Amino acid sequence: MKLWFIDKKSVICLFIPMIMLAIVYIGKFVSVQTAASAENIPIYNVKTDKKQVAITFDSAWDDSDLADILETLNKYECKATFFVVGDFVNKYAKQVENMHKNGHEIANHSDTHPHMNSLSREKMIAQMDGCDEKIKNLTGQKEVLFRAPYGEYNNLLVQTCKDTGRFCIQWDCDSLDWKGLTPDEITKRVVERAKNGSIVLLHNGAKHTAEALPMLLCELKNQGYEFVTVSKLIYKDNYYIDHTGMQIPK
Repeated sequence: MKLWFIDKKSVICLFIPMIMLAIVYIGKFVSVQTAASAENIPIYNVKTDKKQVAITFDSAWDDSDLADILETLNKYECKATFFVVGDFVNKYAKQVENMHKNGHEIANHSDTHPHMNSLSREKMIAQMDGCDEKIKNLTGQKEVLFRAPYGEYNNLLVQTCKDTGRFCIQWDCDSLDWKGLTPDEITKRVVERAKNGSIVLLHNGAKHTAEALPMLLCELKNQGYEFVTVSKLIYKDNYYIDHTGMQIPK
């Protein structure tokens, strides 16, 4: 019995270091996996000390309120980013060209507004390339920003954006203007959520967006925010993206 007890202690002493090593290894593995997963998240906002926000519009419907929106943006010295669908460019080429001439950024929102999650890598690239070509024909510039229709994305889409030299852009400040909220409700939602480095989501063609825009921009400007395009807001290199989608400089 005595010998058995000694042997048992020896076995325990032998296994403790092995268990500790396993715990350390698993911890490192989980950490690496978490970091890798975080890298496959789009950019929702940016960590910055500058009091800057990016005002963005998804343009997929009609151009009925574009003139009013552009007039308001000009009044408040706001250069916005318009994520346009290729079909929208086909229908409203002159308006898109005018947006560009007024100093606004024209970015990619896919060619035909499909559910990107259901597409193969090849079809994802075709959607991006198709819209890029239409934008380039009007502006002479190749865009590197992409926002997925419906805000839907998966690992394949984010990785495909990276592989083709694009930045996948989401938002952290959703106006919900597409739901038909009142101008006051739209303004309140945005102002309450805005912070340094925020990306604001709006839609031209929504019911009350053009009406809400003056109040929204005025309130943000009164709080000291500067309006910049998404390209000027984000970091182009030496960054990582945390689990919330915040782009952080290294």
